[in-house]
Amino acid sequence: MKSKNLSEKILSSIKSRGFKNITLDPVLETKYILQRSGENFKKFLFSFYDLNGKELCLRPDLTISSAIRFVQNKKDNREKVFYSGEAFRKTYQKKDSIIKNQIGFEILASKNNQKDDKEIIDTALKILKNSIFKKSILKIGNIELFNLLIKKLDIPIRWKNRLIRNYWNENYFNELLKRLETNSDIDPVFVETDKSKYKKMKKEDQNKIIAGRTYKEVLNRFNMKITDPRKPSTGKKNTNIIKQFLKIKCPLEKAPKILNSFFKKKNINIIVGKDFFPLNKNNNKNLKIEFTASNGREVELYSSMIFSIEVKIQSKFRNFISGGRYDQLTSNLGFRKIPAVGAAVNMNLYD
Repeated sequence: MKSKNLSEKILSSIKSRGFKNITLDPVLETKYILQRSGENFKKFLFSFYDLNGKELCLRPDLTISSAIRFVQNKKDNREKVFYSGEAFRKTYQKKDSIIKNQIGFEILASKNNQKDDKEIIDTALKILKNSIFKKSILKIGNIELFNLLIKKLDIPIRWKNRLIRNYWNENYFNELLKRLETNSDIDPVFVETDKSKYKKMKKEDQNKIIAGRTYKEVLNRFNMKITDPRKPSTGKKNTNIIKQFLKIKCPLEKAPKILNSFFKKKNINIIVGKDFFPLNKNNNKNLKIEFTASNGREVELYSSMIFSIEVKIQSKFRNFISGGRYDQLTSNLGFRKIPAVGAAVNMNLYD
Protein backbone atom coordinates (compact mmCIF):
# COMPACT_ATOMS: atom_id res chain seq x y z
CA MET A 1 0.00 0.00 0.00
CA LYS A 2 2.87 2.36 0.85
CA SER A 3 4.47 1.78 -2.57
CA LYS A 4 1.11 2.37 -4.28
CA ASN A 5 0.64 5.71 -2.48
CA LEU A 6 4.15 6.82 -3.43
CA SER A 7 3.50 5.84 -7.05
CA GLU A 8 0.31 7.91 -7.10
CA LYS A 9 2.22 10.86 -5.64
CA ILE A 10 4.85 10.63 -8.38
CA LEU A 11 2.22 10.36 -11.12
CA SER A 12 0.42 13.38 -9.65
CA SER A 13 3.66 15.42 -9.80
CA ILE A 14 4.08 14.53 -13.49
CA LYS A 15 0.43 15.27 -14.37
CA SER A 16 0.66 18.68 -12.73
CA ARG A 17 3.26 19.70 -15.31
CA GLY A 18 0.98 18.96 -18.27
CA PHE A 19 2.07 15.45 -19.26
CA LYS A 20 -0.73 13.16 -20.51
CA ASN A 21 -1.04 9.51 -19.61
CA ILE A 22 -0.61 6.86 -22.33
CA THR A 23 -0.92 3.07 -22.34
CA LEU A 24 1.91 1.07 -23.90
CA ASP A 25 1.68 -2.32 -25.58
CA PRO A 26 3.39 -4.98 -23.41
CA VAL A 27 4.54 -6.84 -26.55
CA LEU A 28 7.03 -5.65 -29.19
CA GLU A 29 8.53 -7.09 -32.35
CA THR A 30 11.92 -8.49 -31.37
CA LYS A 31 13.60 -6.94 -34.41
CA TYR A 32 13.24 -3.43 -32.96
CA ILE A 33 15.17 -4.37 -29.85
CA LEU A 34 17.93 -6.13 -31.77
CA GLN A 35 18.33 -3.24 -34.22
CA ARG A 36 19.36 -1.07 -31.29
CA SER A 37 21.05 -3.54 -28.96
CA GLY A 38 22.37 -6.33 -31.18
CA GLU A 39 22.00 -10.10 -31.07
CA ASN A 40 23.75 -10.44 -27.69
CA PHE A 41 20.80 -8.70 -26.03
CA LYS A 42 18.46 -11.41 -27.29
CA LYS A 43 19.34 -13.77 -24.42
CA PHE A 44 17.77 -11.28 -21.98
CA LEU A 45 14.40 -11.14 -23.79
CA PHE A 46 11.23 -13.11 -23.17
CA SER A 47 10.59 -13.90 -26.83
CA PHE A 48 8.13 -16.11 -28.71
CA TYR A 49 6.56 -16.51 -32.17
CA ASP A 50 3.00 -15.72 -33.20
CA LEU A 51 0.90 -17.89 -35.55
CA ASN A 52 2.39 -16.10 -38.57
CA GLY A 53 5.97 -16.83 -37.55
CA LYS A 54 6.73 -13.27 -36.43
CA GLU A 55 9.10 -13.11 -33.44
CA LEU A 56 7.71 -11.06 -30.55
CA CYS A 57 8.93 -10.29 -27.03
CA LEU A 58 7.73 -8.79 -23.79
CA ARG A 59 8.91 -5.19 -23.62
CA PRO A 60 12.34 -4.96 -21.94
CA ASP A 61 12.14 -1.17 -21.79
CA LEU A 62 9.22 1.28 -21.78
CA THR A 63 11.10 4.10 -23.52
CA ILE A 64 11.46 1.98 -26.66
CA SER A 65 7.74 1.10 -26.54
CA SER A 66 6.83 4.77 -26.28
CA ALA A 67 9.06 5.77 -29.21
CA ILE A 68 7.63 3.02 -31.44
CA ARG A 69 4.07 4.01 -30.52
CA PHE A 70 4.71 7.67 -31.47
CA VAL A 71 6.26 6.83 -34.84
CA GLN A 72 3.65 4.22 -35.78
CA ASN A 73 0.87 6.72 -34.99
CA LYS A 74 2.54 8.99 -37.60
CA LYS A 75 2.61 11.98 -35.31
CA ASP A 76 4.78 15.05 -35.82
CA ASN A 77 3.53 17.55 -33.24
CA ARG A 78 5.33 17.97 -29.92
CA GLU A 79 3.80 15.68 -27.31
CA LYS A 80 4.31 15.44 -23.54
CA VAL A 81 3.47 11.96 -22.25
CA PHE A 82 3.96 9.74 -19.23
CA TYR A 83 3.42 6.04 -18.59
CA SER A 84 3.89 3.40 -15.92
CA GLY A 85 4.23 -0.35 -15.89
CA GLU A 86 6.66 -3.24 -15.92
CA ALA A 87 9.66 -4.01 -18.11
CA PHE A 88 10.59 -7.68 -18.42
CA ARG A 89 14.12 -9.03 -18.73
CA LYS A 90 15.92 -12.23 -17.93
CA THR A 91 18.83 -12.25 -15.55
CA TYR A 92 21.36 -14.95 -14.83
CA GLN A 93 22.39 -13.65 -11.44
CA LYS A 94 19.24 -14.45 -9.48
CA LYS A 95 16.41 -16.46 -10.98
CA ASP A 96 15.63 -16.51 -14.71
CA SER A 97 13.51 -13.35 -14.80
CA ILE A 98 13.21 -9.85 -13.49
CA ILE A 99 10.31 -7.39 -13.46
CA LYS A 100 11.36 -3.76 -13.35
CA ASN A 101 8.69 -1.29 -12.27
CA GLN A 102 9.07 1.96 -14.15
CA ILE A 103 7.40 5.35 -14.41
CA GLY A 104 8.55 7.40 -17.39
CA PHE A 105 7.82 10.85 -18.81
CA GLU A 106 8.91 12.23 -22.17
CA ILE A 107 8.70 15.09 -24.62
CA LEU A 108 8.49 13.66 -28.14
CA ALA A 109 9.08 15.65 -31.34
CA SER A 110 11.02 18.06 -29.14
CA LYS A 111 12.17 21.10 -31.08
CA ASN A 112 13.72 23.35 -28.43
CA ASN A 113 16.50 21.36 -26.77
CA GLN A 114 17.33 23.82 -24.00
CA LYS A 115 13.69 24.43 -23.01
CA ASP A 116 12.57 20.80 -23.17
CA ASP A 117 15.69 19.44 -21.44
CA LYS A 118 15.06 21.87 -18.59
CA GLU A 119 11.38 20.88 -18.39
CA ILE A 120 12.29 17.21 -17.99
CA ILE A 121 14.84 17.99 -15.26
CA ASP A 122 12.42 20.36 -13.50
CA THR A 123 9.78 17.61 -13.50
CA ALA A 124 12.33 15.17 -12.04
CA LEU A 125 13.20 17.71 -9.33
CA LYS A 126 9.51 18.15 -8.47
CA ILE A 127 9.22 14.37 -8.04
CA LEU A 128 12.30 14.47 -5.82
CA LYS A 129 10.86 17.33 -3.75
CA ASN A 130 7.67 15.36 -3.08
CA SER A 131 9.54 12.13 -2.29
CA ILE A 132 10.64 10.70 1.04
CA PHE A 133 14.33 11.26 0.30
CA LYS A 134 16.25 14.08 1.98
CA LYS A 135 19.83 14.05 0.67
CA SER A 136 20.39 13.88 -3.10
CA ILE A 137 22.79 14.57 -5.96
CA LEU A 138 21.84 15.72 -9.46
CA LYS A 139 24.53 14.78 -11.97
CA ILE A 140 24.43 16.39 -15.42
CA GLY A 141 26.60 15.55 -18.41
CA ASN A 142 26.52 15.93 -22.18
CA ILE A 143 27.72 13.28 -24.62
CA GLU A 144 28.03 15.92 -27.38
CA LEU A 145 31.04 17.36 -25.54
CA PHE A 146 32.81 14.00 -25.60
CA ASN A 147 32.00 13.45 -29.30
CA LEU A 148 33.17 16.95 -30.18
CA LEU A 149 36.42 16.45 -28.26
CA ILE A 150 37.17 13.21 -30.12
CA LYS A 151 36.47 14.86 -33.50
CA LYS A 152 38.92 17.69 -32.67
CA LEU A 153 41.82 15.38 -31.78
CA ASP A 154 44.56 14.35 -34.21
CA ILE A 155 43.39 10.74 -34.52
CA PRO A 156 42.60 8.71 -37.68
CA ILE A 157 38.92 9.04 -38.67
CA ARG A 158 38.26 5.30 -38.30
CA TRP A 159 39.57 5.53 -34.71
CA LYS A 160 37.45 8.56 -33.93
CA ASN A 161 34.36 6.64 -35.05
CA ARG A 162 35.47 3.60 -33.07
CA LEU A 163 35.92 5.56 -29.83
CA ILE A 164 32.56 7.35 -30.20
CA ARG A 165 30.76 4.11 -31.06
CA ASN A 166 32.26 2.20 -28.11
CA TYR A 167 32.02 4.96 -25.50
CA TRP A 168 29.30 2.93 -23.77
CA ASN A 169 31.37 -0.27 -23.57
CA GLU A 170 33.80 0.89 -20.90
CA ASN A 171 36.04 -2.20 -20.87
CA TYR A 172 36.50 -2.27 -24.64
CA PHE A 173 36.81 1.53 -24.73
CA ASN A 174 39.73 1.33 -22.26
CA GLU A 175 41.30 -1.38 -24.41
CA LEU A 176 41.05 0.94 -27.44
CA LEU A 177 42.74 3.73 -25.48
CA LYS A 178 45.58 1.41 -24.53
CA ARG A 179 46.09 0.43 -28.17
CA LEU A 180 45.96 4.07 -29.24
CA GLU A 181 48.47 5.06 -26.57
CA THR A 182 51.06 2.33 -27.13
CA ASN A 183 50.46 1.02 -30.68
CA SER A 184 51.04 -2.36 -29.03
CA ASP A 185 48.76 -4.07 -31.55
CA ILE A 186 50.89 -3.04 -34.54
CA ASP A 187 53.47 -5.64 -35.58
CA PRO A 188 55.89 -4.36 -38.28
CA VAL A 189 56.22 -7.88 -39.72
CA PHE A 190 52.43 -8.18 -40.18
CA VAL A 191 52.31 -4.69 -41.67
CA GLU A 192 54.80 -5.65 -44.38
CA THR A 193 52.91 -8.90 -45.02
CA ASP A 194 49.65 -6.95 -45.36
CA LYS A 195 51.29 -4.55 -47.83
CA SER A 196 52.38 -7.50 -49.95
CA LYS A 197 48.82 -8.92 -49.91
CA TYR A 198 47.48 -5.45 -50.73
CA LYS A 199 49.58 -5.29 -53.92
CA LYS A 200 48.46 -8.76 -55.03
CA MET A 201 44.76 -8.09 -54.32
CA LYS A 202 44.84 -4.91 -56.43
CA LYS A 203 45.52 -7.12 -59.45
CA GLU A 204 42.62 -9.48 -58.68
CA ASP A 205 38.89 -9.25 -59.47
CA GLN A 206 37.61 -6.53 -57.10
CA ASN A 207 34.25 -8.30 -56.68
CA LYS A 208 35.78 -11.45 -55.18
CA ILE A 209 34.72 -12.14 -51.58
CA ILE A 210 37.05 -12.71 -48.64
CA ALA A 211 35.86 -12.97 -45.01
CA GLY A 212 32.45 -11.59 -46.01
CA ARG A 213 33.85 -8.51 -47.80
CA THR A 214 34.71 -7.79 -51.43
CA TYR A 215 38.33 -7.24 -52.37
CA LYS A 216 37.42 -3.64 -53.13
CA GLU A 217 36.09 -3.08 -49.57
CA VAL A 218 39.18 -4.67 -48.02
CA LEU A 219 41.51 -2.58 -50.17
CA ASN A 220 39.62 0.62 -49.32
CA ARG A 221 39.98 -0.10 -45.60
CA PHE A 222 43.68 -0.85 -45.96
CA ASN A 223 44.16 2.29 -48.05
CA MET A 224 42.61 4.34 -45.23
CA LYS A 225 45.18 2.91 -42.82
CA ILE A 226 47.97 3.91 -45.20
CA THR A 227 46.73 7.46 -45.92
CA ASP A 228 45.49 8.17 -42.36
CA PRO A 229 47.77 6.19 -40.03
CA ARG A 230 48.02 6.27 -36.27
CA LYS A 231 50.89 8.48 -35.17
CA PRO A 232 53.01 7.10 -32.32
CA SER A 233 54.10 10.67 -31.50
CA THR A 234 50.53 11.81 -30.72
CA GLY A 235 48.90 8.61 -29.45
CA LYS A 236 49.94 9.03 -25.81
CA LYS A 237 49.10 12.74 -25.80
CA ASN A 238 45.59 12.22 -27.19
CA THR A 239 44.91 9.31 -24.86
CA ASN A 240 45.85 11.44 -21.84
CA ILE A 241 43.53 14.25 -23.03
CA ILE A 242 40.60 11.81 -23.29
CA LYS A 243 41.30 10.30 -19.86
CA GLN A 244 41.64 13.71 -18.21
CA PHE A 245 38.41 14.95 -19.79
CA LEU A 246 36.42 11.94 -18.54
CA LYS A 247 37.65 12.60 -14.99
CA ILE A 248 36.25 16.16 -14.89
CA LYS A 249 33.71 16.54 -12.10
CA CYS A 250 32.72 19.88 -10.57
CA PRO A 251 29.78 22.01 -9.35
CA LEU A 252 27.55 22.73 -12.35
CA GLU A 253 27.87 26.51 -12.07
CA LYS A 254 31.66 26.18 -12.43
CA ALA A 255 31.53 23.72 -15.35
CA PRO A 256 31.76 26.22 -18.27
CA LYS A 257 34.82 27.92 -16.76
CA ILE A 258 36.56 24.63 -15.90
CA LEU A 259 35.79 23.06 -19.28
CA ASN A 260 36.91 26.12 -21.24
CA SER A 261 40.13 26.26 -19.22
CA PHE A 262 40.74 22.57 -19.97
CA PHE A 263 40.12 22.96 -23.72
CA LYS A 264 42.31 26.10 -23.89
CA LYS A 265 45.16 24.39 -22.06
CA LYS A 266 44.99 21.47 -24.51
CA ASN A 267 44.77 23.82 -27.54
CA ILE A 268 41.37 22.43 -28.52
CA ASN A 269 38.95 24.82 -30.23
CA ILE A 270 35.84 24.19 -28.12
CA ILE A 271 34.00 26.88 -26.15
CA VAL A 272 31.23 26.07 -23.66
CA GLY A 273 28.79 28.95 -23.12
CA LYS A 274 27.20 29.77 -19.78
CA ASP A 275 23.78 28.74 -21.14
CA PHE A 276 25.02 25.36 -22.38
CA PHE A 277 23.50 23.42 -19.45
CA PRO A 278 19.73 23.36 -18.80
CA LEU A 279 20.10 24.51 -15.17
CA ASN A 280 22.12 27.36 -13.70
CA LYS A 281 20.97 27.67 -10.09
CA ASN A 282 20.00 25.51 -7.15
CA ASN A 283 17.41 26.51 -4.56
CA ASN A 284 17.46 23.22 -2.63
CA LYS A 285 20.07 23.11 0.13
CA ASN A 286 19.72 19.31 0.38
CA LEU A 287 20.48 18.88 -3.34
CA LYS A 288 23.99 18.90 -4.76
CA ILE A 289 24.25 19.64 -8.50
CA GLU A 290 27.39 18.70 -10.38
CA PHE A 291 28.73 18.27 -13.89
CA THR A 292 30.22 14.83 -14.53
CA ALA A 293 31.93 14.30 -17.89
CA SER A 294 31.52 10.51 -17.81
CA ASN A 295 27.94 10.44 -16.48
CA GLY A 296 25.56 7.80 -17.86
CA ARG A 297 27.96 5.41 -19.61
CA GLU A 298 25.84 2.45 -18.49
CA VAL A 299 23.05 3.04 -21.03
CA GLU A 300 23.62 3.21 -24.80
CA LEU A 301 20.65 5.44 -25.53
CA TYR A 302 21.46 9.12 -25.17
CA SER A 303 22.72 11.56 -27.80
CA SER A 304 23.51 14.76 -25.85
CA MET A 305 22.26 15.95 -22.43
CA ILE A 306 22.17 13.22 -19.80
CA PHE A 307 21.33 13.38 -16.10
CA SER A 308 20.70 11.28 -13.03
CA ILE A 309 19.38 11.93 -9.54
CA GLU A 310 20.87 9.80 -6.79
CA VAL A 311 19.32 9.71 -3.32
CA LYS A 312 20.89 8.76 -0.02
CA ILE A 313 19.44 5.60 1.50
CA GLN A 314 21.08 4.73 4.80
CA SER A 315 24.77 5.37 4.01
CA LYS A 316 24.73 4.88 0.21
CA PHE A 317 23.57 6.94 -2.77
CA ARG A 318 21.36 5.02 -5.21
CA ASN A 319 19.86 5.97 -8.55
CA PHE A 320 16.31 7.35 -8.26
CA ILE A 321 15.65 9.13 -11.58
CA SER A 322 17.71 9.09 -14.76
CA GLY A 323 17.21 10.40 -18.26
CA GLY A 324 18.42 12.60 -21.06
CA ARG A 325 18.04 13.41 -24.74
CA TYR A 326 17.82 10.52 -27.22
CA ASP A 327 17.35 12.07 -30.66
CA GLN A 328 18.79 9.00 -32.44
CA LEU A 329 16.58 6.34 -30.83
CA THR A 330 13.84 6.09 -33.46
CA SER A 331 16.31 6.12 -36.37
CA ASN A 332 18.31 3.38 -34.61
CA LEU A 333 15.09 1.38 -34.45
CA GLY A 334 14.69 1.69 -38.23
CA PHE A 335 12.19 4.58 -38.26
CA ARG A 336 12.40 8.26 -39.15
CA LYS A 337 14.25 10.49 -36.69
CA ILE A 338 12.13 11.94 -33.86
CA PRO A 339 13.92 14.30 -31.42
CA ALA A 340 13.04 13.29 -27.86
CA VAL A 341 14.01 13.81 -24.24
CA GLY A 342 12.73 12.00 -21.17
CA ALA A 343 13.40 10.30 -17.87
CA ALA A 344 12.41 7.25 -15.83
CA VAL A 345 11.79 6.80 -12.11
CA ASN A 346 13.27 3.70 -10.49
CA MET A 347 10.27 2.40 -8.55
CA ASN A 348 12.21 -0.65 -7.35
CA LEU A 349 13.86 1.72 -4.90
CA TYR A 350 10.63 1.63 -2.86
CA ASP A 351 10.43 -2.19 -2.67
